Amino acid sequence: MDDVARLAGVSVSTVSHVLNGTRKVNPSTRQRVDAAIVEIGYRRNVVARSLAAGRTHTVGLSIAALTNPYFGSLVHAVEQRLSEAGYVLILGDSHDEPSSERRVVDSLLDRQVDGMILAPAAGSQESTIPEIMHSGTPLVLIDRMLDLACDQVGPENDESAYRLTNHLLDAGHRRIAIVRGIEGISSTTERFAGYSRALDERGIALDPDLILDGRSNVEVAESRVRELMSNSDRPSALVSMNNSMTIGSLKALRGLGLSIPVDLAFVCYDDFEWSALFEPRLTAAAQDVQTIGRTAVDLLLGRIEGRQDAPRSIRVPTTFTHGNSCGCTATSAD
Repeated sequence: MDDVARLAGVSVSTVSHVLNGTRKVNPSTRQRVDAAIVEIGYRRNVVARSLAAGRTHTVGLSIAALTNPYFGSLVHAVEQRLSEAGYVLILGDSHDEPSSERRVVDSLLDRQVDGMILAPAAGSQESTIPEIMHSGTPLVLIDRMLDLACDQVGPENDESAYRLTNHLLDAGHRRIAIVRGIEGISSTTERFAGYSRALDERGIALDPDLILDGRSNVEVAESRVRELMSNSDRPSALVSMNNSMTIGSLKALRGLGLSIPVDLAFVCYDDFEWSALFEPRLTAAAQDVQTIGRTAVDLLLGRIEGRQDAPRSIRVPTTFTHGNSCGCTATSAD
């Protein structure tokens, strides 16, 4: 900063005000300082400033970012809100594997992030989450809710899956298959509960042959749906419980030469922007990804700034989007 000040012909304090925006500086003076910064190649020592301030202005996010299009949108929403608040996001992909998640969390803690947002993998409650809490690092769970005393924000799952299943039941379907996600994940449990409740209220027993474990994976879902729909006693309708499995299901049906909704009525949990390119249009429970991501960041920033109130658990409602993949008219949606 001494070199920048000398070259620009100003005081060191003026250079500091230009860099930090702490006081209004004459435009011509600012231009001289900016030119000197470029000529010298000066860069602020963020590490040193962090040590002095006791804060890094970074937030860690552990999430299965590459395996699900929904999570990609969620990462974008989180990063956008953090950027607005002057924070940098450090992203680690947990691959929805406990061992990978543990490595990501350890790495983020080693980097002294000011707070952490976690989409917990199966088993997190017994492994990585206690480690984060023990460290004293502010934590917010996102997407997947747990019975823990910490801030959490995620979508409404049970009621949304219930509504999707009821929509098919109202259209006259009785053999309704489901492609569900990773075992041990709260969203999988909650969405399956909504599906089960809808069937139970109509007096329809769960059929194990119609319950497919898609593991939130395109290829696994494709294989399971292909196997099911290759049988003679196949269902008349199918509910997919996230968009990775929706993609796999649609690939399987196309590969078998089956048409939606002629050969199979289809509804899904999750919608995504480029689903508008699909024909038929999907009937779906669409998540408000922006609200989920931004709410999680706001909860975390409050904790970083010292908010001491009781932990909050926030559910964000989904929106029922009526397409024509269910094979019924929009008037029967409710």
